[in-house]
Amino acid sequence: MTYVAGFVVAVPEAKRQAYVTMAEAGVSLFREYGVQRQVEAWDDDVQEGKVTDFRRAVKATPEEKIVFSWHEYLSKTAADEANRKIMSDPRMAEIGKDMPFDGQRMIWGGFEGTLEKGQRGKSRYIDGSLVPTPGGSRAAYAAYAEGVADILMEHGAARVVDAWSDNVPDGKVTDFRRSVNAEPGEAIVFSWVEWPSKAVRDAAWQKIFADPRMRRDNAPFVPIMDTQ
Repeated sequence: MTYVAGFVVAVPEAKRQAYVTMAEAGVSLFREYGVQRQVEAWDDDVQEGKVTDFRRAVKATPEEKIVFSWHEYLSKTAADEANRKIMSDPRMAEIGKDMPFDGQRMIWGGFEGTLEKGQRGKSRYIDGSLVPTPGGSRAAYAAYAEGVADILMEHGAARVVDAWSDNVPDGKVTDFRRSVNAEPGEAIVFSWVEWPSKAVRDAAWQKIFADPRMRRDNAPFVPIMDTQ
């Protein structure tokens, strides 16, 4: 099962190209150290939440956009080894010396894959979510997510992934736990849905929300923040 290094960061809208340039500069380095896939998704439809949302998660200012990003590894061992090497590589320091965003407000962490459906490919549109759920609910969450993933794939999703928090360090300004107001003992699920296009995604969600199988009565969590 894939191991995921997940990131959420606020980037000034005026620095979008600078961010893309920085991300592209790191691709070959990350691949060299074991990253099998790197995806960067730029804010398009980030909804305001009642309790929290992506913008509040990283304390975004009005002129900033949200980037939902991840690296996929073959295993946790591969991810740990890659991180050890990358952080000591002078090329990484060079890439990061002029970051077009506030690194203190970037949230990041490691997540163990619990569900994967579909095939890896070129992502055209991403729906991302962060979900707090009781730490002892992993099996229940996986069973629930399996059913939801089947519905998403039925309506046109290309790939669905759910990953369970494994290494989500505390941050000085914010972090994954604070991003969803996690309570003691709760785990964080980093999840996304890949679509072949925004048009397919928009049409699909209208049908999905109307699907009676999507009732959340038995969900092992309280939905707090979703949609990227």
